[in-house]
Amino acid sequence: MKIMTSAYFLALAIFTCAVFAGGAGAQQVYPTRAIRIVSPYTAGGSSGNQARLLARKLNEAWGQPVIVDDRPGGNTIIGSEFVAKSAPDGYTLLWQTSAHISNPHLFRTPYDALKDFAPVATFSSTEQLLLLHPSVPAENLQQFIALAKSKPGKLNYASSGIGGIPHLSAELFANMTGVKIQHVPYKGVSQATTDLIGGQVQFAFQSSVTAIPFVQSGKLKALAVSGDKRLSVLPDVPTFAEAGLTGFDAKFWFGIFAPAGTPKGIVDKLSAEVAKVLAMPDVKAYLAAQGAEPFVTTPDQFSTVLNVDSAKYEKLIKANDIKAE
Repeated sequence: MKIMTSAYFLALAIFTCAVFAGGAGAQQVYPTRAIRIVSPYTAGGSSGNQARLLARKLNEAWGQPVIVDDRPGGNTIIGSEFVAKSAPDGYTLLWQTSAHISNPHLFRTPYDALKDFAPVATFSSTEQLLLLHPSVPAENLQQFIALAKSKPGKLNYASSGIGGIPHLSAELFANMTGVKIQHVPYKGVSQATTDLIGGQVQFAFQSSVTAIPFVQSGKLKALAVSGDKRLSVLPDVPTFAEAGLTGFDAKFWFGIFAPAGTPKGIVDKLSAEVAKVLAMPDVKAYLAAQGAEPFVTTPDQFSTVLNVDSAKYEKLIKANDIKAE
């Protein structure tokens, strides 16, 4: 009897340990509830559409709701601050663009763009197109540069806001060509595009994701695209290098961040799932139709991208004495 009793309690102890171990493992499974992806941009734009595509794919893979929460304002600072101050548990994420790393060089942000976020993965990259209103008398890049030089300070360009990539792209263009142009900042890309189409401004730099429908419809004309190859959806638009301006680098990325302190296991799982999404044929086709490409990085590689871009934008902003107004 004594032997049976000892065996019984030993078995009970083993069973109990197994139950608790299983319970602890179940608690560590991610995700177990809804995930919120905060987009600091207005709803309906190209950035938010890509975020919703990713959300839908994550929902399909994990069976948990993935919601895109649009929180625009303050040059994307409002939504970013919200995520920076959220619990680092993987259930509140930030969808951001290259503006995340240029903002700190222009604004006093209530967070550190590098230290207060855990980079998860980039999603896509897109290039910048030089767009003109059809009335502007220039049919290629060299004609436009000559026109701008003949009218110093007379040609106005629209941007989605001070310090955004379209603004910085135009300043880089001015530096490289020696033209003097006038900046007209707007509160978002939709307003800037509306006035460009209406002829209130003469030109703009915009991401291919935004610009392609208006170029294809003839509402705007594109003179050149950044990057080292032409866009498959706009095969007649040359690269800046082909058009005679080499070294014009204006790549623009979209990516996902988590609050700093999010467990590495969660960050790695998210990053791996994003990579799986970007390998899907329908996702590749969707991005290609927008003139974008999958941009796959690990968290460490994304961190390197952030540091390189931060140095690049800091140099450009200081060289042009660009200040937030």
